[in-house]
Amino acid sequence: MSSLPRRLNALLRSPTAVRNGSGAKQLHGQLVKHKGVLSVHTATILSLYASLNLLNDSVLLFEVLRRSYPSATALAWKSVIRCCASAGLSEVAIGYFSQMLASGKRPDQKVFPSVLKSCTLLRDEKLCEAIHGCVVKVGSEEDLYTGNALMNMYAKFHGMAGFENDEIEVFDEMHESNRTYFGRGCSRKDSVRKVFDLMPTRDVVSWNTVIAGNAQNGLYEEAMMMVRKMAETNLPPDSYTLSSILPIFAEYVDVNKGKEIHGYTIRHGFQSDVFIASSLIDMYAKCSRVEDSIHVFRLMPHRDSISWNSTIAACVQNAMFDEGLKYFRFMIKHRMKLMPVTFSSIIPACAHLTALQLGKQLHGYITRAGFINNIFIASSLVDMYAKCGKVEMARHLLNGMGQHDMVSWTAMIMGYALNGHALEAISLFKKMEMDGVRPNYVSFIAVLTACSHAGLVTEAQEYFDGMSKDYGISPGLEHYAAMADLLGRAGKLQEAYELISRMEFEPPGSLWSTLLAACRVHRNVELAENVIDRITRVDPDNIGALVIMSNIYSAAKRYEDAARVRIMIKQKGFRKTPACSWIEVKNKVHAFIAGDESHPFYGKIKEVLQALLDQMEREGYAPDLSEVLHDMGDDEKRQSLQNHSERLAIAFGIISTPPGTAIRIIKNIRMCLDCHKAIKIMSKIVGREITVRDNSRFHHFKDGECSCGDYW
Repeated sequence: MSSLPRRLNALLRSPTAVRNGSGAKQLHGQLVKHKGVLSVHTATILSLYASLNLLNDSVLLFEVLRRSYPSATALAWKSVIRCCASAGLSEVAIGYFSQMLASGKRPDQKVFPSVLKSCTLLRDEKLCEAIHGCVVKVGSEEDLYTGNALMNMYAKFHGMAGFENDEIEVFDEMHESNRTYFGRGCSRKDSVRKVFDLMPTRDVVSWNTVIAGNAQNGLYEEAMMMVRKMAETNLPPDSYTLSSILPIFAEYVDVNKGKEIHGYTIRHGFQSDVFIASSLIDMYAKCSRVEDSIHVFRLMPHRDSISWNSTIAACVQNAMFDEGLKYFRFMIKHRMKLMPVTFSSIIPACAHLTALQLGKQLHGYITRAGFINNIFIASSLVDMYAKCGKVEMARHLLNGMGQHDMVSWTAMIMGYALNGHALEAISLFKKMEMDGVRPNYVSFIAVLTACSHAGLVTEAQEYFDGMSKDYGISPGLEHYAAMADLLGRAGKLQEAYELISRMEFEPPGSLWSTLLAACRVHRNVELAENVIDRITRVDPDNIGALVIMSNIYSAAKRYEDAARVRIMIKQKGFRKTPACSWIEVKNKVHAFIAGDESHPFYGKIKEVLQALLDQMEREGYAPDLSEVLHDMGDDEKRQSLQNHSERLAIAFGIISTPPGTAIRIIKNIRMCLDCHKAIKIMSKIVGREITVRDNSRFHHFKDGECSCGDYW
């Protein structure tokens, strides 16, 4: 090395002074120029290339070195292995490691972290066992970085559970003191922890690996215990530690503990960390504190895609769908990168709002971005189209999926159920079983809902009984509600009453209210009085049930009893939610409230409705005045029916869209019988398909018929 210029010698002694690739290549070039390249110099240059992650240069130089000097130095082998591992070329890195061993070079703690990282990515258990054995044989098990890599390897394979085998033979190869500690083989439940306990020194990464592993595997108490022990060693938690334990408080819905961590992050200057902020957003959202989630997001000085996605998900998961869409639009405006999780979060908002046009736009973007094969996104699209009444498109997507998860199956079955295709829903449920997918709690809700909307009493009873008998699933509230609804629709009111009465748990007022609604449809006042008595006992503040009871009395012309119930409602300070319908025209949503004359097109709407009424009456339509539950004259009752919110929305759709265009209406409460009868005739007169989604199901009106077959 003395024949080289002094500056080159200095750089070779301290190669870390070279900070970039061009500098490394200049140094390499100077060595070649001065013909001073020896194997040791080449190894140094190779180490420098590897530290700068210059993969191609590292591999090319190493191969040149091997050809020129077959007994390449250990430093050269370690450098090329490290560079390949950093680039994700795991198989190449492991290949070089095997060749290194075959050449007689001894591995040490400088190469094991890279090798362990590579075999972890390859998910080869036998290989990992062999590498661990090699670590023990050469005495590197006490090295801090090797120990961290071992813990990460075990955690990534099976969490805190270690490998599948009951014992891992590699631990038997440890020296006697370690074998005494581990016993004969390592128990698969705590391999990560035992590696940790054997480490003579530990850093924050060591502690974080154990803490995160415990948290991710539901061992929350153990995770918190390790955090306390970490603090006792005077190692303060870093952002990764805090991000690992925040989900624990979300799981326990312990917002007070979460706030303590939030306070700690502020006091120690972590509030600007995007990972901490995203974890706080998630924690507050799961504790139903969306306002706090949004507050954390707004205070972030720098926001990445993860924090945007966390905020969108926080809104959608807490039924703040419009707010979620607002942040999604802001995310696009700020030119943030849209990721698969972005669409998985926002598509459910389109589904719940039945925002079909936006859903279609998202579908187009997803297709162009190449995300359509993502099973979570595809399942969300199936659910969105089904909830927007486009069952054909939903089924097309389902058929095109390479694999199906329970979400996609259940979404399609429920979509068929709510759109009046009960037989298709049942057929798909059977296909799911034939494909080896075991029905779960939610899929049984979907198939029972399908039976309910089609009046398939016998089939529903078979599914209901088979849940526990064949699949070990105990019926829950939703299943009983579907059965009660089914029996109520079918007029089997006494059977529904008995089903609810013999439930294994106390029926809530909401379940009795399902039967009460059926009593209203079938005008069974006597049973309704028994049911309202049961409701007031378990849920005295159930105002909705009192409203239904008042309507039952009004329909039976027992106006004094109806007035008595209305007084009770007024005393409880209840205001009835007004019936409201929405229609989207030219990307703008128009809302109509029953009896409201404030819309700027109300004059034209009224003209259309009157013209339609004249034609409808010629078709044989006669209004069902019993649907108006107030004591008023017949003319007032007719006018009241004419001003129902869905009729106003339909009339606006007729005057605002070209002839033949389908009209889609969303309504916040159940459609009345008279409107159902009227819209069937309207669809025939105007020659349009009219879809009305009420709070129960879809009604597709076409050519004077409805998809529900008048059974709803």
